[in-house]
Amino acid sequence: MAADFNWAVGGEAGDGIDSTGKIFAQALSRAGRHVFTSKDFASRIRGGYTAYKVRTSVDKVQSVVDRLDVLIALTPRTIEENLDELHEGSVIIYDGERTTMQDVEIPDEMIGIDVPLKRLAEEAGGAIMRNVVALGAACEVAEFPIENLDSALEKRFADKGQKLVDNNKEAARAGQSYVDEEYDHEFDYDLETTDEDYVLLNGDEAIGMGAIAAGCRFYAGYPITPATDVMTYLTGRIERYGGHVVQAEDELSAINMALGAARGGARSMTATSGPGIDLMTETFGLIATSETPLVICNVMRSGPSTGMPTKQEQGDLNGMLYGGHGEVPRFVLAPTTIAECFWKTVEAFNLAEKYQLPVYLTADLSMAVTEQTFTPDTFDMDEVEIDRGFVVDETTIDDHMSESGGFQPHEITDDGISPRAFPGTADGAHMSTGLEHDEQGRRTEDTGMRVEQVDKRNRKVDTAEEREDWSPREFGDADADTLVISWGSNEGALAEAVDLLADEGVDVRVLSVPYIFPRPDLSEDVEAAENVIVVECNERGQFANLIEHDVLARVDRINKYNGVRFKADELADDIKETLAAGVEA
Repeated sequence: MAADFNWAVGGEAGDGIDSTGKIFAQALSRAGRHVFTSKDFASRIRGGYTAYKVRTSVDKVQSVVDRLDVLIALTPRTIEENLDELHEGSVIIYDGERTTMQDVEIPDEMIGIDVPLKRLAEEAGGAIMRNVVALGAACEVAEFPIENLDSALEKRFADKGQKLVDNNKEAARAGQSYVDEEYDHEFDYDLETTDEDYVLLNGDEAIGMGAIAAGCRFYAGYPITPATDVMTYLTGRIERYGGHVVQAEDELSAINMALGAARGGARSMTATSGPGIDLMTETFGLIATSETPLVICNVMRSGPSTGMPTKQEQGDLNGMLYGGHGEVPRFVLAPTTIAECFWKTVEAFNLAEKYQLPVYLTADLSMAVTEQTFTPDTFDMDEVEIDRGFVVDETTIDDHMSESGGFQPHEITDDGISPRAFPGTADGAHMSTGLEHDEQGRRTEDTGMRVEQVDKRNRKVDTAEEREDWSPREFGDADADTLVISWGSNEGALAEAVDLLADEGVDVRVLSVPYIFPRPDLSEDVEAAENVIVVECNERGQFANLIEHDVLARVDRINKYNGVRFKADELADDIKETLAAGVEA
């Protein structure tokens, strides 16, 4: 697309790459352009290559692509890392006065723009603004009105005083003027603006916003990449609604605090990543056997162990499905888009309380750190419905008392769902324990009651399968012979890959599945297709294994586990290669 523009800034951790990229992304979104970002960063505070990429268009964009039009290179390595994505006519902005950049070589087919970033920043008020000078230079190259950058700078620095805001505006204009005056060149870019009003949000922020909308009033967590932004978003916001955020000393404390708040009647949540999920597993079992509603957000990253904390992977699926000793009923939801992170968070809280079970809400690093534009009505709060489940009060509790007069929070019921009494409910005093218990919550080793309680707890999942809609989302050609099945954050890249394939005459039907357990029955869909491909970011094909188990048929697999997300053009090529290999076989 002519309106499709790809920009990046790269350097070392500590160079302000993230804030620079976010400022430019906000400026583009405020100018009525769609934005899709991606980040490449090392798991260290300083040093190590890091980059922030922005893809923007007047049309919706849902993926990254292997193309860069403008690159702000703060280090020589930035050019080396992105050379494969640069093309003839790509513009590289760099500071030739910086010692490390003095001998930089720009490929002949590309355009080097040498801007004294540090010197111009010092003249505007401080060397720290050199990245803003580069943004101003990029605005001139892309013919993007610099006034749009002003509003993003104001948002970023308003709380630090007007003088700093003015200095940054001056720094941006210094970069713009330098390129205008020193380079008599017609660049091939002209970033159109519109009157659209977009919201810029990443997956972690959407989860946090969904939690508040769902009525979450207690969050406990321990900082861990890439889940930390959930806690960051909630802090200072949830308090406005009577809620609290607690930064615990570790993941064990976090989940136990969240469990305590949930027992107290509050909608409660914690968020972590793979290593934290490992630590939380014991309490996960206590949540299930005590039938306490709790949402546990797992933002996946490369594992096992510490793995690669800042890299992409969908390797925790088996752990979420089967983790924990004994048989633990649970739900596992996996939003497939950033917008769905909001809505599935709301759904997770409703499922937790309707069925009194723990709910895994799982995203992954790519979705968590990616920022994307949305129209404000994407998150219509009037559409949010809250269902607190089977709660009794003083007028109905008498129907759920034992013969001896005690309330029965673990009452045996046909659907497996027992009555729930919030603290303070008259005659609702009760206990729950991690030990097996009777209907009143008292410990028991009675074999008959043991069987009844296990069956009751598992019956809740059967009830949910009957009552809830677990349908996948479908797009592409409904009559295509090729069926591609995906889960999690791969949907955006796959949606664009389908368009690329259609242009080449390759028709594909896609099922994007946000429910891992329970999950939809895809037997008829698989049987109707000549070719079935499952796309996911892990080596073992964990979701593909589930599909094969469910439908008793073999499926082809496209797996990526190098720590980098799928790209639309790459995925289109992978699908074509998989289909070609099937024909040859």
